[in-house]
Amino acid sequence: MDPFYEVFAGWARKTSLDSAIKSFTGRLKPEELESFVEEYRNEVTTVINEGPPIIHGPREPWYAGPNASADTYWPALERYIRTDLAWPEKRVTTLDRSSNKVIAYTPRPNATDWDSKGLVVGYVQSGKTTNFTAVIAKAADVGYKFVIVLSGIHNGLRKQTQERLDEQLHQLTPAKWKQLTNAGGDFEAPTMQSTSLLHVDDSGVILAVVKKNAAVLKRLDKWLQPAVKQRALGDVPTLVIDDEADQASVETRIINPLIRGIIAKLPKSTYIGYTATPFANVLIDPGAGDLYPKDFILNLPEPDGYFGTERIFGRDVVEGDEANGVELDGSNMVRIIPDEDVDDVRPSGKSAAKAFIPSIPPTLDDALTWFVLATAARRARGDEGHATMLIHTSVKTDIHDHFRGPLGAFVSGLAKKWETGDSATVERLTSHWDREIALVTAGTFGLAPLAFDDLRPFVGDVLGRCRIVIDNFRSDDRLDYSEDGQVAIAVGGNTLSRGLTLEGLTVSYFVRAAGAYDTLLQMARWFGFRFGYEDLPRIWMTEELRQWFRHLATVEREIRLDIERYESEDLTPTEFGVRIRTHPTLRITAKMGAAIPAYASYGGRRVQTRYFRTQDEDWLLRNVDAADGLLSRVRTKGIEPRTVDSGAVLFEGVDADDVLSFLNSYVVHPDSPDLDADLIGKYVAKQRRRGSLDTWNLAVMAAKPGSERGMVRLGGMEFGRIVRSQLKVDGVERADIKTLMSKDHRAVDFLDQSVARKMSENALMDARDKHAEVKSKGLILLYPIDPTSEPDKANKDSRNPLNAAADVIGIALVFPGSANDDSKVSQTYVSVDLTDAEIESDDGELVALTGSDG
Repeated sequence: MDPFYEVFAGWARKTSLDSAIKSFTGRLKPEELESFVEEYRNEVTTVINEGPPIIHGPREPWYAGPNASADTYWPALERYIRTDLAWPEKRVTTLDRSSNKVIAYTPRPNATDWDSKGLVVGYVQSGKTTNFTAVIAKAADVGYKFVIVLSGIHNGLRKQTQERLDEQLHQLTPAKWKQLTNAGGDFEAPTMQSTSLLHVDDSGVILAVVKKNAAVLKRLDKWLQPAVKQRALGDVPTLVIDDEADQASVETRIINPLIRGIIAKLPKSTYIGYTATPFANVLIDPGAGDLYPKDFILNLPEPDGYFGTERIFGRDVVEGDEANGVELDGSNMVRIIPDEDVDDVRPSGKSAAKAFIPSIPPTLDDALTWFVLATAARRARGDEGHATMLIHTSVKTDIHDHFRGPLGAFVSGLAKKWETGDSATVERLTSHWDREIALVTAGTFGLAPLAFDDLRPFVGDVLGRCRIVIDNFRSDDRLDYSEDGQVAIAVGGNTLSRGLTLEGLTVSYFVRAAGAYDTLLQMARWFGFRFGYEDLPRIWMTEELRQWFRHLATVEREIRLDIERYESEDLTPTEFGVRIRTHPTLRITAKMGAAIPAYASYGGRRVQTRYFRTQDEDWLLRNVDAADGLLSRVRTKGIEPRTVDSGAVLFEGVDADDVLSFLNSYVVHPDSPDLDADLIGKYVAKQRRRGSLDTWNLAVMAAKPGSERGMVRLGGMEFGRIVRSQLKVDGVERADIKTLMSKDHRAVDFLDQSVARKMSENALMDARDKHAEVKSKGLILLYPIDPTSEPDKANKDSRNPLNAAADVIGIALVFPGSANDDSKVSQTYVSVDLTDAEIESDDGELVALTGSDG
């Protein structure tokens, strides 16, 4: 690269492009200056285009990326990541690009006073800390002088974050950092006043890693007071990173005002919240001067090799999804805990909690045994890393303590039987290993399979090293990974639920109920990376919890797709809020902020049935009658059908009243709130007043004539049945087919299917909105489903036959328009009844840890 260009780019980055042009005019040839300006603008554009999706305010991006001749902090961190951590090139590039884009939407440090607020949405246990470490390094390179990291509410997380930043920032360029905290202690006011310390050396950066605790934040606030009085902070650009930004920072009586008070003292402040559960953050009232991310919301990409909600539990196909045709059924790593076993590990209510003593039911026995076997398998592969099992049944510390005895007895008993060569024990462990490796094969992840004999030399050592750790906010015992090769069974609650990494987490036994999306996701510490043992993790949980996590995977996907969509529509965080799908029994978050009542638009969406009462013949026949009635009315009005290339039968120009009458007759499963006939009716009524949705096209998505699955008679016509098998789900009285419609079906009334299949979801939406014949029409699709519906060979492991008691009619609706239209309809939130509190609150712990009452 031209060294003169690097000087120009460094000046443009520091002062502005206009300033650089003025400064270099006359020093460079006109054509050379023009070339530099064009190159700089291209670099800024590259930062924006290559980075992850973002919705942002009116501030123009200015950052052209790292500058090799001017930067110190990022080059050092990048070398460390490449050399010491041995990250692959793709992962380094992803980190570089995402952190570039964050910096691009923060204010340039030489600008006049500002108050910028943003939010970075990551995944649980996915490397958010590394991302904000890169952001800190690049912010320091461009001139930020003071960095405050708000690191959760627990000492363990604050210490872990401090150690990471020490290792990846301070130790790489020690002369450049002045630290106000260390691994051994939280913030205490230094002897030097803030006025002096913040200006003692213009070449360095001051770093404080502080807990979100009232006493700590008050000390920091007080230390800043002299600098405020002397107006000494005006030239101190400050970056505030709020790790776990949805915890304690939102709608709390003491912590939230303290954070806002500290920020208010900083004339040049950029606040960036980091969280994997942004529900509370995006529901903050944007007009209240609070921490609402008014300037940007950025969506971090899912890293390669990451085990997240979707990969483990699967999800629904959602609006704008490009995963059409890809199996989204999740992995086979979840084992179901029956109700009778739950009663052995968790009290049934408040009154039973005090006297409750846990025992080891069969499923916990299986989980503990698998932990020993999986850890031995890792050792057999040469992996001497830490191994952890998590047992999370309750927030109550007394219950945690009572687990120590039964767990200790189990481990010692198994160790003794193994040592003596007890044949029944060896046979039981062999059978357990063989059963599990048949369900999740090593070859799926490119790993060499292991026989039980490969594990045998390591089982005794694993049992001998295994220790029971009771980790909660009252205990002195803590998970400690300072020594190599730890093997630990950890029992705990909230100290193990936020931010803290459980090293080598292989097995989770999880029955603790939670009432909100964010609480549930944060308790799921099994998400993350499992390099070299991807085939070994297992999760034991109730069927209800498994369904909840699958729903949350769908919610997460929708939020991320919304961010992508709003970016393409140039919507800002203050113009359009991120939508969050509701659930019949889960709250979104305890901190609902300005979200109630919520409103939803059907504009641009497609909604479909996926759940059916396949054994309720009356329910099924009622829907057949509804479909028969709709088609009869349509044909009576003289609308002639035409057959399209896929075999679907299309009726064009159907009256909206006939469609709404059908929807009021058709019965959807209660787990399908998107197909609420009342909500749809209200939305259609609003649109009709604007001249849209008066007429609809109707497609019957039938198999081509001669189908071997037979025919169903609707409206006096014969239609070939299609196949939709059901997912294998234990203990659920409903059939879940997952996906009814393909994305190309949304264009069946105006595009050849061969063309539509090659187009993206967004392209199909745009094409519909621009097509003169259909842009103001709705599309309703009927799917006559074969009651038997055997799965094909490729899906036999994950699916069962539908085996319905009668013909099944699935329906889908496609709406024209944009999510940004204002024909929105009120949507109801339903939350769980907490009267007898199997769903537990952590408010008491929050008070103890933050020094506030929320």
